[in-house]
Formats: sequence, C-alpha cells, structure tokens
Amino acid sequence: MPSKFVDRRVLVTGGAGFIGSHLCERLLEQGAEVLCLDNLFTGRKANIAHLLGNPAFEFLRHDVTIPINAEVDEVFNLACPASPVHYQFDPVQTTKTSVMGAINVLGLAKRLRIPVLQASTSEVYGDPQVHPQTEAYWGNVNPIGPRSCYDEGKRCAETLFFDYHRQHSLAIKVVRIFNTYGPRMHPNDGRVVSNFVVQALRNQPITIFGDGSQTRSFCYVDDLVEGLLGMMRTPAEITGPINLGNPSEFTVAQLANLVIEITNSKSTIDFRPLPQDDPRQRKPDISLAKHHLGWGPTINLRQGLKRTVSYFERLLSLGRSENGIAERDIPAKYPARLVS
Repeated sequence: MPSKFVDRRVLVTGGAGFIGSHLCERLLEQGAEVLCLDNLFTGRKANIAHLLGNPAFEFLRHDVTIPINAEVDEVFNLACPASPVHYQFDPVQTTKTSVMGAINVLGLAKRLRIPVLQASTSEVYGDPQVHPQTEAYWGNVNPIGPRSCYDEGKRCAETLFFDYHRQHSLAIKVVRIFNTYGPRMHPNDGRVVSNFVVQALRNQPITIFGDGSQTRSFCYVDDLVEGLLGMMRTPAEITGPINLGNPSEFTVAQLANLVIEITNSKSTIDFRPLPQDDPRQRKPDISLAKHHLGWGPTINLRQGLKRTVSYFERLLSLGRSENGIAERDIPAKYPARLVS
C-alpha cells in the first residue's frame, strides 16, 4: 500500500525541534514535501541541516504566534517549548505559543479545508489521581502554578481544536505525548533522560528531585514519530485525544541506575527537593492507540538509552553542547526538572 504522504505537502510547526526534526525526516522518507516552520527558540537549524539540500524540504523561520500563510495539504502542530527550563523562561510567551499558535494553525486548516494534528502532552493530566492515565481522565492540574503556562496552554489548545471541529467541521487529530527521548534532545533542557545521560558521561553527580520513587514511562522518539504518522492516517472520525507513550513504568531512581550502568559512569546520586507540581506518577493507557492506530512501542528503554548515550557521547567528544549550543543560551535560574 502506498504511503498516505506521497506527493503531499506537509507543514510541520516546530519542525527544527527534537521531535519535529525526526518527524520531518520520516515524512520525507515517505514521499512528502515538507515545509518546516520554526522560530528557533528551542529548535536548532543543526537538527535539520542534513535535510536542507533535499529539494522536497523547505525551512521557514517563523513564529507560530504570527498568522501563517502557506499552501499545504496537512499540518502537524508541534510548536511549543516542552521543558521547564525553556517554557518557564518566558511563561507568557509559552501560553501564547500554545493558544495563539493553535488559533493560527486552525485558521490555516480552516481556510484550506485540510487535516491538522495537535501535539498535546501528558501534562494535561497534571499530577494524576488516576493511574494509568486514560484519555477519559480530565486531569488534576494547578491553573496558577509555575508549570501552568505549559499545562493549561496545552489544555486550551485542545479545547480550541475540538471547538473548531464542532463549529467548523474541521478535520482534527489530537495526541497526548508522554515522556519521549532520543537523539537531538537538548543536553541542558532539564528533561530527566538528557540530564542523567549528560551527568553520567561527565561522571558528575546525577540529580534526582524527590526521593526517586516517582515514576515515568519513556518512549523512544522513533516509536513516537510512527504514532504521529499513524494518527494522521486514521479516518476522519478518529479525532482523539489519543495517548502516545510507552506504558512500561520505571522509577526515576531505576532510570538513573540504568544510565550509570550503560555509561559505566562513576556518578553518584544527588537527591534534591521535588519542584512544585511535579507529577508523582506517569503511565499512559495506550488501548486507543493500539485499537485505532495499530500502534505500540517497539524499542525498550535499554535499547533506546544506548542509542541516546551514543549520540551524547559524540556531542561531548566534540567539546560542545548539542548543535554548538553554549551554556549561556540556557537560562540558569531554572533547575533541571522532570517533564514529558
């Protein structure tokens, strides 16, 4: 069966980011023309440098909070800083990116009458009181806390998507992404995997916030991208939201010890106070993804960590951060935290 994306012109907002750049690659492999839109706040041109010579790939530096004028066949909306280090640096802009960005991509999709996919997040569940988290769960979110700009911004974006669907019969897809990791993660973005790997490779103490008993479920980026593509392939009546993540659950302490083992590191564990509103547990119920997409993760944590460690080893051997990013580019006032 031919790919759904052959001869399709696809807009990927946030396309120069960690997940977005991998999605652009897979779309090109499946025969699509790709318009990659990114303002390069957290995305980096180095993530897509190897794609720039491809005649089917185009990069547009643009902020999604500004209306978009493009002629495309479908849209993947991934634009938004996704780690506390980045989204708390300018929380007002983070909310604008989620809300105004959603309005702008929905407006584009409405004008062109094309399908649009929203990359939402497990953060919409907040610090969940239901475990594992199903799409029917409404969440336990603090609307005025330091994480609210991201959590509530994404929740509002979902609201907008479903209102456009009901009011304008727009073809929408909404996925909720759980912790994802892999090559091209920013080494200083505060996400738990990149933080642990970089600290272990440098033989520095591994920073765990809380006692390490809080749980996360880690999905390798290649698996996640296949889920995004699969969701866009579903019939129009499948709108979501649908969870995308790996239901294998690990404590943060287990992750730290596995990273130390894989890197053969001399790192010790440094326990620090848990940040406000940090979720105690995260595990997706992916029953809907299995049923509607035929999707499930194929890469286990050990396999994915080995690939991720190899990536960071190459970066550190060059004596620089990922994509040449200097320490001064990362806001120092925010500690590393755990985030989807």
